Amino acid sequence: MKGRPRDTGHSGFATFTLFTVSFLACFYVAGRLWQDSERRVILMSMLEKGGKGGGKPVTVEDKLQFLGCKATEKRLEELEMELAAARSQGFTNSWVNTNVVNKTGNRPLAVIGVYTEFGNKLKRDAIRRKWMPTGDALKSLEKDKGIVVRFVIGRSANKGDSSDRRIDSENHETKDFLILDQHVEMSEEYANKAKHFFSAAVEGWDADFYVKVDDDVYINIDELSKLLRDYLEKPRAYIGCMKSGEVVSEEGQRWYEKEWWKFGDGKSYYRHAAGKFYIISRTIAQYIYVNRDLLHSYAHEDISVGSWMLGLDVQHIDEKRVCCGSAPKGLYFFMCVIHGKETVLPCRIRLCTYLRAY
Repeated sequence: MKGRPRDTGHSGFATFTLFTVSFLACFYVAGRLWQDSERRVILMSMLEKGGKGGGKPVTVEDKLQFLGCKATEKRLEELEMELAAARSQGFTNSWVNTNVVNKTGNRPLAVIGVYTEFGNKLKRDAIRRKWMPTGDALKSLEKDKGIVVRFVIGRSANKGDSSDRRIDSENHETKDFLILDQHVEMSEEYANKAKHFFSAAVEGWDADFYVKVDDDVYINIDELSKLLRDYLEKPRAYIGCMKSGEVVSEEGQRWYEKEWWKFGDGKSYYRHAAGKFYIISRTIAQYIYVNRDLLHSYAHEDISVGSWMLGLDVQHIDEKRVCCGSAPKGLYFFMCVIHGKETVLPCRIRLCTYLRAY
C-alpha cells in the first residue's frame, strides 16, 4: 500500500516561521536584559557615590523616585522664571501703596482703619491729639499692644492733583496713612472702599481683627483691646452695632438705594453692623481679600459689607459696647464734642457719633 506523500512545502514554511519568532523573542529578551543591566550599572554607580559621605545608604527606590521628580523640578523652575518675568513687567497686586505698610514680626491684635476724606484734616488733627498716637508713639502702640492705626483714603479722580499732593505731603510728615491707590475717593465709590481697605490691610498685616471706624468717632484704645480679646476664640466674628431698617426706593431722597427691588416687597434691609464702627475677624477679612472682584457693592458701605456676610458661616455679634444707646457703665468708647469742648461721655448720648473738630 502506497504511503501518503508529505507536504514538504507547508512543513518548511512552518519551520521557518517558528525559527523567526524564536529569534525575535530572543532578541527582545536580550535587549531588555541589556537595558536593565545598563540601568543597574548607572544606579549602582550613583549608590557608590552617595555612600561615600558616610550618611544614610541610598536605596534603588530612592534614586528612582529622584529621577522621576526631575521633570517636575524642571517645570517648577520654568514657572518660577515665568513668575519673575511677570513681576518685572509690573503684573503684581497694586491695591495698596506698599511704602506705607510696615509688616511686623508678631501678629497684631488689630488693624484700625480710620476712614477720612481730603477735606478732613481738622478731624485728623483732633484724632491725633486725643487718641491716635503719632511718631514713635504710634510705633510703640504697634509693638507693645499690637494695635495698628492708619487713616484710610483713596486717590483723587484726577490723580496727581492738589488733593493727592496734600495727602502725600501730610503722610510724608506723619506716616500714618494707608493710601488706597486703586480707590477713587468720591461719594459714588464710597461703598467700594471697604473692599479696598480690607484687601490692603490683609496684604499689609496678618492681624486677628480688622476695624473700620469713621474719622468723627473717638476710640478708647485700652477698652477696645479688652473687647477684642474677649472674641479671640471666635474666628468668624462680625462685630458691631447690629441694625436693620427700611430700604429707600424713592430717587432723590437721602439713603436712596438704586437696587431697592432686590430686597423684596417688604423693602427691609437684613441685619448688619452700623457703618460708623464695626469689626471683622481675620478669616472674614481674608475672604473679602480673596473674593474682592466678585463681591457686589450696594449704595451704602455698611449694607454692602452686611450682604457679604449673608452667605457665609459667620457669627453676627450685636456688641452694645460699640453702640450709642445701651453701653454698660464704665465702658466708654467715644469722646464727644459738646459746645466746642471735647468731653468723654457714655455712649447713651447720641452726639457721640457726630463729632466736630475745633
